[in-house]
Amino acid sequence: MSRIGRLFDRFRSTTRSDTIERVESSTIRWIVAGLGNPGKDYAGSPHNSGFLVLDRLAAARRTEFSKRRFGGVTLETELAGERAILVKPQTYYNKSGECLAGLLGYFKVPPSRLILVHDEMDLERGRIRIKSGGADAGNRGVRSVVEALATPDFIRVRIGIGHPGGSDESRDYLLRSMRPDEARDFSATLDRAAEAVEAIASEGLERAMGRFNQRR
Repeated sequence: MSRIGRLFDRFRSTTRSDTIERVESSTIRWIVAGLGNPGKDYAGSPHNSGFLVLDRLAAARRTEFSKRRFGGVTLETELAGERAILVKPQTYYNKSGECLAGLLGYFKVPPSRLILVHDEMDLERGRIRIKSGGADAGNRGVRSVVEALATPDFIRVRIGIGHPGGSDESRDYLLRSMRPDEARDFSATLDRAAEAVEAIASEGLERAMGRFNQRR
């Protein structure tokens, strides 16, 4: 093959791969991220509520997280008939923004299409609250995402875990695994948070807020 032919072949191959990448990235409509810490030591802790909710979403689809991207474990699925990526950042809770900025940038998903699922000590245990934008309420994982995306304008599904008291007690409460009775009592809250994610995609933000932000 002539030199010109080889150059043309290389150009055609590059163009084809660029087109495939653009098509792939443009068809992802939602990114759902759960906050938590990787490793067995944290697996059943209140601070891993975001991970636990995403595990429920994956189990409902009979699939699992298997692909690593941008420092997170991911799976591709659908929400309300639209392509979505579920992601559990493995960068540790307080640096979750590093993973999400890379993922949203690559797939060209605007922050308004990010659903962030996380625990909230300032919310009564067992309550679910959906919001879009606003302050981070002292949650350093949320703050990391705001800083990495340079905007607070994304959707949050906040899972109330209550506040135990002083700072030393708070750290132990956040990071220790829940006792079997605690995990059992909290299971319905996690199920409801997973339902909230589905509702945001299928019913829209306003209707989902109306359903899930009520006291129960």
